[in-house]
Amino acid sequence: MELSDANLQTLTEYLKKTLDPDPAIRRPAEKFLESVEGSQNYPLLLLTLLEKSQESVIKVCASVTFKNYIKRNWRIVGILVEDEPNKICESDRIAIKANIVPLMLSSPEQIQKQLSDAISIIGREDFPQKWPDLLTEMVNRFQSGDFHVINGVLRTAHSLFKRYRHEFKSNELWTEIKLVLDAFALPLTNLFKATIELCSTHANDASALKVLFSSLILIAKLFYSLNFQDLPEFFEDNMETWMTNFHSLLTLDNKLLQTDDEEEAGLLELLKSQICDNAALYAQKYDEEFQPYLPRFVTAIWNLLVTTGQEVKYDLLVSNAIQFLASVCERQHYKHLFEDQNTLTSICEKVIVPNMEFRAADEVAFEDNSEEYIRRDLEGSDIDTRRRAACDLVRGLCKFFEGPVTGIFSGYVNSMLQEYAKNPSVNWKHKDAAIYLVTSLASKAQTQKHGITQANELVNLTEFFVNHIQPDLKSASVNEFPVLKADGIKYIMIFRNQVPKEQLLVSIPLLINHLQAESIVVHTYAAHALERLFTMRGTNNTTLITAAEMAPFVEVLLTNLFKALTLPGSSENEYIMKAIMRSFSLLQESIIPYIPSVITQLTQKLLAVSKNPSKPHFNHYMFESICLSIRITCKANPDAVGSFEEALFMVFTEILQNDVQEFIPYVFQVMSLLLEMHKNEIPSSYMALFPHLLQPVLWERTGNIPPLVRLLQAYLERGANTIASAAADKIPGLLGVFQKLIASKANDHQGFYLLNSIIEHMPPESVDQYRKQIFILLFQRLQNSKTTKFIKSFLVFINLYCIKYGALALQEIFDSIQPKMFGMVLEKIIIPEIQKVSGQVEKKICAVGITKILTECPPMMDTEYTKLWTPLLQALIGLFELPEDNTIPDEEHFIDIEDTPGYQTAFSQLAFAGKKEHDPVGQMVNNPRIHLAQSLHKLSTACPGRVPSMLSTSLNAEALQYLQGYLQAASVTLL
Repeated sequence: MELSDANLQTLTEYLKKTLDPDPAIRRPAEKFLESVEGSQNYPLLLLTLLEKSQESVIKVCASVTFKNYIKRNWRIVGILVEDEPNKICESDRIAIKANIVPLMLSSPEQIQKQLSDAISIIGREDFPQKWPDLLTEMVNRFQSGDFHVINGVLRTAHSLFKRYRHEFKSNELWTEIKLVLDAFALPLTNLFKATIELCSTHANDASALKVLFSSLILIAKLFYSLNFQDLPEFFEDNMETWMTNFHSLLTLDNKLLQTDDEEEAGLLELLKSQICDNAALYAQKYDEEFQPYLPRFVTAIWNLLVTTGQEVKYDLLVSNAIQFLASVCERQHYKHLFEDQNTLTSICEKVIVPNMEFRAADEVAFEDNSEEYIRRDLEGSDIDTRRRAACDLVRGLCKFFEGPVTGIFSGYVNSMLQEYAKNPSVNWKHKDAAIYLVTSLASKAQTQKHGITQANELVNLTEFFVNHIQPDLKSASVNEFPVLKADGIKYIMIFRNQVPKEQLLVSIPLLINHLQAESIVVHTYAAHALERLFTMRGTNNTTLITAAEMAPFVEVLLTNLFKALTLPGSSENEYIMKAIMRSFSLLQESIIPYIPSVITQLTQKLLAVSKNPSKPHFNHYMFESICLSIRITCKANPDAVGSFEEALFMVFTEILQNDVQEFIPYVFQVMSLLLEMHKNEIPSSYMALFPHLLQPVLWERTGNIPPLVRLLQAYLERGANTIASAAADKIPGLLGVFQKLIASKANDHQGFYLLNSIIEHMPPESVDQYRKQIFILLFQRLQNSKTTKFIKSFLVFINLYCIKYGALALQEIFDSIQPKMFGMVLEKIIIPEIQKVSGQVEKKICAVGITKILTECPPMMDTEYTKLWTPLLQALIGLFELPEDNTIPDEEHFIDIEDTPGYQTAFSQLAFAGKKEHDPVGQMVNNPRIHLAQSLHKLSTACPGRVPSMLSTSLNAEALQYLQGYLQAASVTLL
């Protein structure tokens, strides 16, 4: 694409169309942009538009498109052998890096943010080696004095350096951080001091203060990132400057920076909360160096907590401030600060209890923004909520002061419950806080999978459950006091390992009943609690709650779960769908009578959500539930597969025709499952689809490859003869897919899966003409790029070929490609590498194949290949007896991590569509060691004296001893 006005105009038109709400206009435009993104100059056209377009909406759209384009395509993954075109050519890369920083700095803030993100994505790959002047270019801009520019630099630096907070330590990382510190630490410190001075100068200028405080927030965030891995010498030497200023900013209050908004945190709150984070980092990691400053920070933060209001805008500040106290109180040498009973009482009374209260804002979230409420409360993304921080502080204090803290709080809990009892309809929030307090006190350690794993001995959880939780859940109305219902259900969920089983069994019908509650939070929690209870393990690793114990509730459970999906706000509720999946899995054949109704509801739901898939987890559990329905029913009645195909194929056809990318990998998995249920031939409905599965466009998307390969394998297993007779013209297409996959380091194993199925199942004459070409392709790949994964797959394939066509056929095909090739393969690949093969079935295939080469291949006995006979036998005994060689060369460690471009559907394996492991030699050979002994016996009968003499001259003693054992076990001798 040239940098021309015509192309700019075209691009403008298409960008406009991508904003159109009508999918008929939007989708083709998105497809067009996808099709041109490999063209040279495409990113430069976007940057030109972003700079010169007169329409601000186009500028923003171009900046977002550019950022996403960089996100998908900048990283070069050395995955491919036939290098798939790298979508951004080198000249474009150079031009982007030369222009993007000045362009970002001169753009309005909305666009600056997008370009800043793009720079950090490029920096992640290219900085510092391929973009050495980035830092210098950024630091030089600090001198400009223009804070719009300075903030652009700070924002970019923040998005570039924040990864230091979660990277693993490595020499490469240390080198990079050192380089950044050498160039950046001093200018950043000078900028910090200068900005603080400017704040004093402009103390009465609101607009100037806003810009300066935005800078201070970014500077404080950069301080956190640069100090996270270790305490840099520069910051240790300049701690006085930083900490004194941080402390004075914590205590600063400027009326001009206060906001009227009760929801949104202002600049002052954001800055103070970041400083609390920075202080907590130093208190935790560098406590010795930070000790002189700690008491004044504790005082300042304590005062901050006592004087800050309950408004939502202070939530982040309060929770970070409490987290600071929590991190300090659980360290041994700050213990003395908290020992006094009055201090503990004061913390409990003034910090913990007030921040555990259920506020009006929480009530609004509970009712009107339930999805966010659930996400924060259930999934632990409430890291910055006051309640979570107060809960962490309780846990921190309990580390050294469990007795006194439990004592203080028990009093609070009792008085709150008494208040509630006086007038439940008015005082229900007191009980909510009491339940929250008990939960924080009792839970010492928790995991998502198992709930509470360690509890406070001083709290009687079962007694509290029976006296205060069950009565709420047993009340006649499921819609009364929804917050307390949700608390009660969450209590069961959290303490499911501490509450006795009989109490859990009493709770199950109550939970099923609450699936009908109008409140989204209540019926979601009920579904989630049931799902968690159904996964609990009892003795001998069976489920704690059995299908027999659930028998009385099956009908009402399934009815209420599916009804819950019709409640307002829950039509795509992932917790309900996960509970449906888990119920099927637990109940197994008990659900068969309900399957006709269930599968109808699931297909209707599938059809509805396929119009616009937006909830990936919901969709995944829905497909899992469909797979379970099929498995459970067809296990009892294999002929039922037809009725599932009838129910599902219409929806599947629509999904494939409309190219619903998110669902296609799932559809292929369900189709594989259905096809594998057929015992004999492939039904004609599947054969009609077969040619379409070979279309190259389907194989372009990484997420389609594993399920498509499995589906083609199912076709080959069930209908190889049909394909050979009725669709022989499609065999080249099938091999074309194999050729594409084999060229990719990421997908070559999938190519081998397909090839192995072709060799195993297709009638030999149907693939005769292609065999030599297949081997030539494999050798070319071996020459160009020999990886451990490829070698392992290659070894399994040649041994499978040997089992299917005979050892002589294997030797002949190798030697027809190049004289003496068979010997080279034995010497250079099979003998040295066989130890790397992993997996029971794979090892068995290799053992049987090598046994055939040793005992059924005449050239091994009387040509120059004979010298390889004993080393090959030795390698085979090694495969049986030595540990697997799982070493991987350093440069290959990251080869399997396929970096899927962002917009492509990644493949999600359906657990309940799983394929049974298939053993192609299972019928023929049970024990490969005994098979070797019997085959050697047979060979020695054919040429007496040869085998023992070859063994005695060159097989090592240990291997010989193992071999004697095999011969004894098989009750045979060598002649």
